[in-house]
Amino acid sequence: MTTTSAPSATQSPAARTTNPLLTPYALPALTLPNRVVMAPMTRMRADRDAVPTALMATYYAQRAGAGLIVSEGISPSPTGQQYLTQPGLYTDEQVDAWRQVTDAVHAAGGRMFAQVMHAGRNSHPANRHDGGVPLAPSAVARTHLVHTLDGKVAPVAPRAMTRAEVRAAVTEHADAAAAAIRAGFDGVEIHGANSYLPHQFLADGTNLRTDEYGGGTTGRIRFAVEVVEAVADAVGAERVGLRISPGNTEGEMVERDPATVYRALLAAIDPLGLAYLHLTDNPVYPALADLRPRWSGTLVGNTGEHEETTPESAARLVEEGRGDLVSVGRPFISTPDAVERLAAGIPWTPIGEREFHYTSGPRGYVDYPRSIGTPTLPTGASTSEENKG
Repeated sequence: MTTTSAPSATQSPAARTTNPLLTPYALPALTLPNRVVMAPMTRMRADRDAVPTALMATYYAQRAGAGLIVSEGISPSPTGQQYLTQPGLYTDEQVDAWRQVTDAVHAAGGRMFAQVMHAGRNSHPANRHDGGVPLAPSAVARTHLVHTLDGKVAPVAPRAMTRAEVRAAVTEHADAAAAAIRAGFDGVEIHGANSYLPHQFLADGTNLRTDEYGGGTTGRIRFAVEVVEAVADAVGAERVGLRISPGNTEGEMVERDPATVYRALLAAIDPLGLAYLHLTDNPVYPALADLRPRWSGTLVGNTGEHEETTPESAARLVEEGRGDLVSVGRPFISTPDAVERLAAGIPWTPIGEREFHYTSGPRGYVDYPRSIGTPTLPTGASTSEENKG
């Protein structure tokens, strides 16, 4: 495992002033030029068939200076879809369109993992092409309103998954991972955090099952472990990351004893030799402190769920050994050249118009200016309204 320690008193002044974020890092199957990971962020620019657009190729290529880009959450199936304009990886058309995105990122010198994200109970019939009722570990409904293209609507109670549907969801993750590699991604990140399906199985508030996928700790981690193993079998463990957010209450999640559950999860998957573990910290459960010593592979640390990520806080996370890499989310929305600015000592741009985070079109998406160099646009890409999803 590659680790980064705090500078020692014997280091030269030049070494002590080197930004640790700008040093290279070797994953099992990919070498990164720096330690800044662009975190996955929902942006809703696919079309209504969940097909990525040319505008998305522009967006990601503009941010290719990141050591690694992790895509927005991509649905592995119509069943896993959360929003109509969330991209998918379950049709040939979607795979071909993602190839245009990954080609643009690679042409700009970048590296990119696809995040596979199954919505579970977070879905809604109005947000699914098949109009189906959401599936979840148990029939535990959310209470918060759900975003649709027609405005906010009341949530729909999910239906508890049968054993066959649980196993189908495992297969869907593996199939989407294989599709991602065909689409040119360098690897795959499984979204097991922030209230999505694997998290719903892990959390006692959403998993009331009494079969082999519920009950105690062994049952609650089973789905996540099976997904990780299936994806690793499909594309190679060295190209697989897992994101988790122990104790995170986003999406009305409840976890009464996250330490016990996540320690068991890490013990089960650590021997697989994954590309990385992507771990989100929070004040309820200091996961980075508790789980860092229990993980022998690469750890991507994230603190953006509960505090603003700054260049200084990101560098401290790596300097203090809480992560080998650090993922940065919102700053990449408004600062496409975030890493280049770190090297030049130029501040990140504050986000301007937040209301354009989840709309269609280029505004608030590809129109933030760079301070270093010129925007990287793939051949044929456009910032016109013609690319609206």
